[in-house]
Amino acid sequence: MTWPRALRDVLRSGLSIEETRLEPLLALRAAVGVALLVGPALWLGSPAYAASAALGAFSAGGATFQRAWRPRKVIALGAGAGLALSTLAGYLAAGHLVTFLPLLALWTFVAGLAWAVGSTAGIVAATTVGSMLVTITLPTSAGRALEHAGIIALGGVVQAVLILLFPIRRWGAHRDALADALAAVADYARRLRHDPTAGFDPEPLMTARDAAAVTPSQARTRPVALHGPRGVAERMVPAIAALADPDIGAPAEGPGRDRARELLDAAAEVLDAAARSIRRGTPVEVPPRASELLREGTEHEVLEGPARQAAERLRELLGEALEIAECGNARRRTPVRHGGARVELLERPTMFRLVPVVARAVRRELRRDSPVFRHAVRLVAVATLGYLIAAQLPLGHGYWAPIASVMVMRPDFHRTYARAVARLAGTLVGVALATGALEALGPDARLFGALAVVSAGLSYTLIRTGYAYSQCFAAAYVVFLLGMGGQEWEQTVPERMALTLLGGALAMLAYAVFPAWETPRLRERLADWLAANGRHAAAVLRHFAEPTADRRADMRSAQVASRRARAAWQEAYDRAQQEPVRPRGLTAQEAKAAQEALEGFDRAATLMESRVPHDDNPSAPEVEALAEALESDTEQAAAAMREHRDPDWARVEKALQTWERAGGRSPALRSEADLQKHALENLATAVSRTPLERDVGSLREDQRVREAVEAQGDGSEPAHRGG
Repeated sequence: MTWPRALRDVLRSGLSIEETRLEPLLALRAAVGVALLVGPALWLGSPAYAASAALGAFSAGGATFQRAWRPRKVIALGAGAGLALSTLAGYLAAGHLVTFLPLLALWTFVAGLAWAVGSTAGIVAATTVGSMLVTITLPTSAGRALEHAGIIALGGVVQAVLILLFPIRRWGAHRDALADALAAVADYARRLRHDPTAGFDPEPLMTARDAAAVTPSQARTRPVALHGPRGVAERMVPAIAALADPDIGAPAEGPGRDRARELLDAAAEVLDAAARSIRRGTPVEVPPRASELLREGTEHEVLEGPARQAAERLRELLGEALEIAECGNARRRTPVRHGGARVELLERPTMFRLVPVVARAVRRELRRDSPVFRHAVRLVAVATLGYLIAAQLPLGHGYWAPIASVMVMRPDFHRTYARAVARLAGTLVGVALATGALEALGPDARLFGALAVVSAGLSYTLIRTGYAYSQCFAAAYVVFLLGMGGQEWEQTVPERMALTLLGGALAMLAYAVFPAWETPRLRERLADWLAANGRHAAAVLRHFAEPTADRRADMRSAQVASRRARAAWQEAYDRAQQEPVRPRGLTAQEAKAAQEALEGFDRAATLMESRVPHDDNPSAPEVEALAEALESDTEQAAAAMREHRDPDWARVEKALQTWERAGGRSPALRSEADLQKHALENLATAVSRTPLERDVGSLREDQRVREAVEAQGDGSEPAHRGG
């Protein structure tokens, strides 16, 4: 993608409206938290104290809207504590540039590394940098600085207390994640009715798995409906895929295919009903036809062989999903049991036990090619440079420039540029609206305080609709706070506009100078996904060879690792599509073909997984050699891909020939193994090129770039998209 087109995409993305459900009650509760601190601080203290109170309550309230699975009150308390600590540390070092600048650099570097833990931690950490820059201008002594830090921390406490006293959809995010997973499986079943070989995107199941991990205290209060459906959905995907597959499941045409479509449609309706029940906490309402199909016997079943087994397995799992959803409406706190075994509990570390986990995550990112490390370096550069430049300008409130930079920067190109555009646009509109109100209403500190609270509530309401729209009211909120403090808008508004523009420009320039492009890393991400897929396929085959509880656990762990590698590839591929960088290592066409090949390889493993034997059932030791060959060849092929060499599947071909001579007992399993071999051959075709083909491919990519630039110069769209 060329720079002009990338910038057009950035502009469109930054100003787009995201279609998401608004949560006005959550916004109202957070705005009340701001009002409970701003009002008394303004009444009993001074505008400076009110500003500190507003900063703490507003930032802590905003942190609770980030996507996280920990209780919101814990996030609010953590954000308040971080803001207070940064405020106090900043003031103690603010007396001299030689002490404050190193502290600012260190703090922003740590805030950048916080992205190693997750987006919520990274965003909250960036907010603490802003707190350090703003509040050092308010107190006049160390004692006053401690008071301001206490008031800011109190903002987090107030938000946490409100969350405790007025819980609103306490487990709402967890319910939504689980319901989305069930709905995704329902959508997969519907797509298989028309495309029997359609792929399944496991991202909703991965999100549901993250949501299912709870701390011991959360496990004691988690609703019953959130205990089991995720596992049912995980086991249902292979059964649905096996039923629809024309090679090992229902026949491609005839009564068997009609029956498979009927069962898939019924499965989708049942899963949608269970998803609605879990999302809303209401009784399950299953359409009568779907219920009838679940109750039907198997004496008149037209499906045969593996297809019949898949249909019976699907009926069993659908009944289990309905049972769990119905149990969720009862007032019970103990986990339900299915099949005589307690549902798996995924443990999330407590805040204290999280420290070594965070340390390991950060240590893994301390390398030059890490996007998180490069993000931290960029943060340090723009925060310190912005602070120094703004200090030399004949403008007040110089901290707005580094704050704008820190708040818009993200570890990837597209989001950084899109947020810079959105922040500038939102600030322009918000400042204009608030300035007009200030001019019309005249000086009234209490009225401006009330308008600041209203602006905060509107910012919370739109926080998931789009950054530009939320930032519009956040900017108005700041203007009203300044007006509450008696500052003249004729001075503050132009300063805010100029410094916001400076901060956004620094953020965009920093990424252009010191980027972390995903395009050159695509081949490495693809290799990681291949190796993880190979381990998963080998684990499934080993379970056939020796069906034990340990082998089943290994299969599950390998599946989770494979899905994570796929998610990492997909994220890198999506980012690369938005980067103004020439393809290096993999062209866009090669990347797409390789992705389709690995999806086919993963689908074959999923089909195998649908028929894994129960523990201690008769085994198939002849597949052990194939498992070893698959794992070995995919590991070596992954290493070859990283070194730009062609992959080789000699061991897999030899193992399949040996299996064929030995006369394997499972034709369906052999058919699935052939599907895997075919997928690996397609992958080799996608990524293997002779030296001449590599030169020609590079020349073709150069030609595409030139054509794109010429087409854009003429005002037309390019015929092809590179990278």
